[in-house]
Amino acid sequence: MGTSLNPATIHPPFAPYSHGMTVPEGQQLVFCSGQLGITADGTVPPTCGEQTKVCFDNVAAILAEAGMDLSNAIRINAYVSGREHLSEYMAVRNRLFAEPYPASTLMIVSGFARPEFVVEIEVIAAGPA
Repeated sequence: MGTSLNPATIHPPFAPYSHGMTVPEGQQLVFCSGQLGITADGTVPPTCGEQTKVCFDNVAAILAEAGMDLSNAIRINAYVSGREHLSEYMAVRNRLFAEPYPASTLMIVSGFARPEFVVEIEVIAAGPA
C-alpha cells in the first residue's frame, strides 16, 4: 500500500481521494485497462451506480489475478457520460475505498463505444511483488 500525499500548501481534495500516492520500493504495479459496466454474461445494468459497481468488480477480478484487491489501488481514472452520473459514481466509489485514498480523476466525456455505457474506470494498483 502506498502513502497519500496531500500537501497543506494546496487546496484539500474535494472528496475522499488523495492528491498523490507513493509506491513503496519493491512493489509491483498493475495497470488495469478501462472497465465498462458489463458483466461476464454481457448484461449492462441500467443505472450508473450499478454499472460503477460492475466496473469495480471487474477491476477487483483483474487485481485478484495479481494477488491484490481494491485496497491496493493507488490511482483511479473514471469517466462518466454526464454530470447527472457524478453522484451515483461517487457514492459507489466512496463505499469501496478507505484511507489512504487513491489518487483520483473524474471526467465527463461525450460517450463510450456503445450508448448504454455511462461509466468507464481505469485503476493502477501497487502491491507485493
